[in-house]
Amino acid sequence: MEKCIFCEIVNGKEEHLFENKLAVAFLDKNPVSKGHTLIIPRRHVDSFFDITDEEISAMHDLALEVKQYLDELYAPNGFNIGFNVGEAGGQSVFHCHMHVIPRYNGDVVHPRGGIRKVLKK
Repeated sequence: MEKCIFCEIVNGKEEHLFENKLAVAFLDKNPVSKGHTLIIPRRHVDSFFDITDEEISAMHDLALEVKQYLDELYAPNGFNIGFNVGEAGGQSVFHCHMHVIPRYNGDVVHPRGGIRKVLKK
């Protein structure tokens, strides 16, 4: 079994922005915007659909901390928050993770619709 880079992060191989008993938040190594943060459960689990209610709650609590931190540091104008599930859904690291992506006025020409524009019609 190959090593899970996110499990290594959970186990202290990298600095955490925030953490609690069930989840960890850290900056994305390949950010799509300034402040792009990932939140993961400590337990190795592949998909959002496999995490427990307690893990969801722990990740939500960290998302609120991350938002406040990013608001103070970068003052973004909005956020995209989401999960990629499965290869077809764009997941590239198979350890459940939530993206908290700060958005800034002018970062795209027409932001209306947000993630709805991920697929062309």
